[in-house]
Amino acid sequence: MKLHISKEWNQKEKQYIDDQLYLFNLQHFPKDLGGRYEEVNVLVKDENGALRGGILSAVCWNWLEIYTIFLDEDSRRSGYGTKLLSEVEKVAVEKKCDFIKVDTLSFQALDFYKKNGFQVFGSLKGVGRDFEHYYLKKDLNSQNLSV
Repeated sequence: MKLHISKEWNQKEKQYIDDQLYLFNLQHFPKDLGGRYEEVNVLVKDENGALRGGILSAVCWNWLEIYTIFLDEDSRRSGYGTKLLSEVEKVAVEKKCDFIKVDTLSFQALDFYKKNGFQVFGSLKGVGRDFEHYYLKKDLNSQNLSV
């Protein structure tokens, strides 16, 4: 068999790669965690129904991962970021997740996440030359005991 590297791809091929990794991973995770993937998206809208921001996240096996959090400029520093985090945390606890994980850059929301109980577990310096990329998690184990 002769193989070659290609930079051309389509959505079907991308989905195949994702599916194959998922199937591989399922072989190594406990059976009770298999198939645990659920999008959890929470939005902020104004009185006219206009979208002002939100969190895009998912429950993956025993954690909830925040992929994107955004609030428009006018909605920042109004407490809605904390309210959004609180809502996804409630879902994570209900789904018996052990932790929430998120990443952020040094010019984004590090202090916001720390203020909301997240702890840095890793970082990369020199991102974009001048910035640092932080990886954070919030442990939920103690909260799961009461659910």
